[in-house]
Parts: sequence; C-alpha cells; structure tokens
Amino acid sequence: MALSEREQRLLDEMERGLYETDAALVSKLNSAKISSPQKIVAGAALTVIGISILVTAVVLQITLLGVAAFLVMLAGLTLASSKSVVQKAGIKPTSSKTSSSHTAAKRNFFEDRWDRRQGQ
Repeated sequence: MALSEREQRLLDEMERGLYETDAALVSKLNSAKISSPQKIVAGAALTVIGISILVTAVVLQITLLGVAAFLVMLAGLTLASSKSVVQKAGIKPTSSKTSSSHTAAKRNFFEDRWDRRQGQ
C-alpha cells in the first residue's frame, strides 16, 4: 500500500528531524553493513559443496572426511552471512555539538504536532 503525498511529506520531515537530533543514529546508519550478492552466492556454493562431501563421507564411512565437510559447510555459511561495510548515500552526519535548547525545541515541535493530531 503506497503512502499518500501528505504521509510521505510527514515521514520525510520526521526522518530529517531524527537525523538532525540523533547523532548516534546517523553514525550507526552511516556504518550500516550490507551483504554483497557475490559473497552470498560464494557462501551458498561452498555450503552445497560441504554437504556433498558430507554425504560422500557418510556413504564411505570416513569420519575425518565428515569433519572436514562440516568445516567446509561452516566456512560457507560464515562467508554467506558475513557483511561488508558500504556507505549509504545521502546521509550526512551532523555535528554532535548541537545546542541542547535547539534539540529540545525540535523535540517539542514534534511532540506538539503529535498532540495536535491526537486531539489533545
């Protein structure tokens, strides 16, 4: 379900307000980690290879090969689930030295708007 233009504007305004008031959030979003598709595919392939080696080890009843197959599967799953740091575009960190009165005024602005919407 798509948002109306008014809802989208309100959401954008709230997002801008969050970026201005919460420096910790901005730094966390800037260091967001995203998995690359190549790592996921390579990890999945390594996991499938490990499973096939494990099945072979069970059929041949070779314990050491089964342990090695488990380690290969573990490496594949670790590779697929590991994340690399990618900078998100469009998010500029703000100075954490904003005045407390400015931050309080912003919070009060949003709280006042919320109260007005709720009919209080």
